Amino acid sequence: MLNMTNHKQTQHPAPAIRAYLGGSFDPVHKGHLQIAMYVYQHLLPMAKQLNYELHVSLLPNARSPFKQQSTDPKHRLAMLKLATINTPIKIDELELWQAPPVYTIDSVRALRQRYPHDSLIFIIGMDSALSLSKWKEGLGLTDYVNLWIFNRDSVSDADADIKTNINNHNLAEDMPKLVDESFITQDVTELQSQLPAELQCLVIDSTTELIMANAQVLVNKSALKNNYQGHIYIDPRPVTAVSSTQVRQKLQQISHALNIKHTAEMQIASLQPINDIMCNTELNPLAKWLNPAVYQYIIAHQLYSAAQFR
Repeated sequence: MLNMTNHKQTQHPAPAIRAYLGGSFDPVHKGHLQIAMYVYQHLLPMAKQLNYELHVSLLPNARSPFKQQSTDPKHRLAMLKLATINTPIKIDELELWQAPPVYTIDSVRALRQRYPHDSLIFIIGMDSALSLSKWKEGLGLTDYVNLWIFNRDSVSDADADIKTNINNHNLAEDMPKLVDESFITQDVTELQSQLPAELQCLVIDSTTELIMANAQVLVNKSALKNNYQGHIYIDPRPVTAVSSTQVRQKLQQISHALNIKHTAEMQIASLQPINDIMCNTELNPLAKWLNPAVYQYIIAHQLYSAAQFR
């Protein structure tokens, strides 16, 4: 009689779709979560149809090789955990505890080795995609993963649409507002022509094609490298760019406006209750960009004060 237990143990695990949004998340804000949720909700029907697991993860880095300062990883991880509560979004700590600089090419190699049978997707902005030739082996990312590119439009702090679009607390149930599916204004062909020449031929028309092409090759292959060239999907929907730098700067301004004291005890005692601040958009127009628990964590640990970045 066939030993079903031993037979199952020799089988490869069910394939999965794994998408990663990397960054410093310094701090994590609702723009990050809404992009991740958009990708999750877009891929979920395909994952169910293929009977694949679906994992969409935030991938915090130790410190960007292009940035001189970064908040302690333990604080950034704590804020990520608070921000992803009650969402399907996961956190991958692959890069977080490594000594900087940590390069994306090394991370995608590690992920491909870890998940040889899975469909791997890296989510990046068009601004990053245009500069891949300047990254360490940046043009080689597609030897290991597929790329999902969003074209993020820059906006000012005073943009009224931001105040409306980021007012979304239930990320697990509602479609993100930063990615507007009601209209498509961007010419993908034009965006494709702006990519490094070596990558332009890898652009495909849909995420379905992205996943299915990868699935067909990996049926009998153990690695993407040397067996399959990754693809690139340029999402045509306009995405509002929310900058962590803007959030940090606004937090510094708010701390000054509220006359925060030097000690943590005096600081917490002097602040308005979080509900009051969240409702007072004139005093704090960026409050709705942050999960309330993340905002409270920032205040309690005196992060992003003006003194910290002098």
